[in-house]
Amino acid sequence: MIPKRAVKGMTLKMLPFADAASDGLPLKQLLRLSLFQISVGMAAVMLLGTLNRVMIVELSVPAFIVASMIAIPVLIAPFRALLGFKSDNYRSAIGWKRVPYLWFGTLWQFGGLAIMPMALLVLAGDSAIDAGMFGQVAAALAFLLTGLGMHMTQTAGLALAADRASEETRAKVVSLLYVMYLLGMGVSAVIIGTLLRDYSALLLVQVVQGAAVVTMVLNVIALWKQEKMSPMSKEERSAPQPHFRTAWADLTRNTDMARLVVTIFLGTIAFNMQDVLLEPYGGEILGLSVSATTLLTAMWAGGALLGFGLAARWLSDGLDPYRIGGRGVIVGVAAFSAVLLAAPLSSSVLFYAGAALIGLGGGLFAVATLTAAMTIDVKGAAGRGLALGVWGAAQATGAGLSIFVGGATRDLVNTAASSGYLGNVLQAPAIGYSVVYQIEIGLLFITLIALGPLVRAKGVGTQDPHKLELTDFPT
Repeated sequence: MIPKRAVKGMTLKMLPFADAASDGLPLKQLLRLSLFQISVGMAAVMLLGTLNRVMIVELSVPAFIVASMIAIPVLIAPFRALLGFKSDNYRSAIGWKRVPYLWFGTLWQFGGLAIMPMALLVLAGDSAIDAGMFGQVAAALAFLLTGLGMHMTQTAGLALAADRASEETRAKVVSLLYVMYLLGMGVSAVIIGTLLRDYSALLLVQVVQGAAVVTMVLNVIALWKQEKMSPMSKEERSAPQPHFRTAWADLTRNTDMARLVVTIFLGTIAFNMQDVLLEPYGGEILGLSVSATTLLTAMWAGGALLGFGLAARWLSDGLDPYRIGGRGVIVGVAAFSAVLLAAPLSSSVLFYAGAALIGLGGGLFAVATLTAAMTIDVKGAAGRGLALGVWGAAQATGAGLSIFVGGATRDLVNTAASSGYLGNVLQAPAIGYSVVYQIEIGLLFITLIALGPLVRAKGVGTQDPHKLELTDFPT
């Protein structure tokens, strides 16, 4: 008969992310803290998916206004660095730094979702009186509050988790939070989509405001007793605080942080401009069915997983992460070249191979730049909140802008081609997609140029190589 203690120990070891726990952050508290990522993922689904479709289809709001509203959270993403800096240096009588920002971020997120359905209904003209511009102003305010709350909650929550984790478990802790973010997006998409199947104005109000209540509940549970009280004296609280410019100088001093941020931003744009174009390209240009284009996600995910495994092996062998990032960029060039040639060759096999290579190159690039960013030594006035805020700002801004630029470029080029402005030779429907893929190839070469000096310098990962596991993935 197996002893109970042995069974308990075996069970804990078999749990996913069990190795992310440490003395300073037990597994139960870590899992509870990760609930804030579920609320952020739910809000992301609401802003970028559900409400996007509802506003255009059910509420008949012009696409330009919808795009402007959705762009608001992306436009404020760069302020994540400032939010992280503020949480690093926040001073209170009880000594909390991260919890106040988690709490107020929750309030902003809750408030934005609470007023959003009514604002959208007024924006669509569903009101007893003519509200004029009030609907647009109210909808913009709702998206602004929700986006600001998401960024504040996520930045402070990640910084709190990084503070409590040990040096050995910090990467795994942040990775667990990333998985919870994806879980929040996936589960929320299914639930919200099911609830709004039979759309009505009242149901929209109930679902969105219900999401606001769930946000409040999850985040309060997440932050409860997560940060120890460390009372500060009046003199400590009244001492002058460092300026953001000083903290940024400390962060970028001897770390190549600024160049790394530019590289992450450029690489993210290059790999993500095709995000909303790959499936339409397969359906419109190559004539693939809906089920056939759905397989592209599986191909991309398989390539990304392969890239992760290769990066893990190379990092374990002590290879410079910047060199791994360069390999990912080269694979990306080959990937977009394959997708680009799939149309004139009418080859679906080449198209699927290109999709898999996009995942492979993007996976290598993401893992490499994440490893470099997470191991940067913060000194002086700079803290982990600022470093994580800068990382999140570069990722979120690059991803948001790339999707917008990719879609807009495709539409503009196709409109010009169909009108005859580009000549008779370039009137093919694939020309808009081709221009986008060629732009991405050009951006990948620019990313290589930005990455070059980092490869020549002493990479952060070459001095202390560590084993990278499946749990080590970015937020």
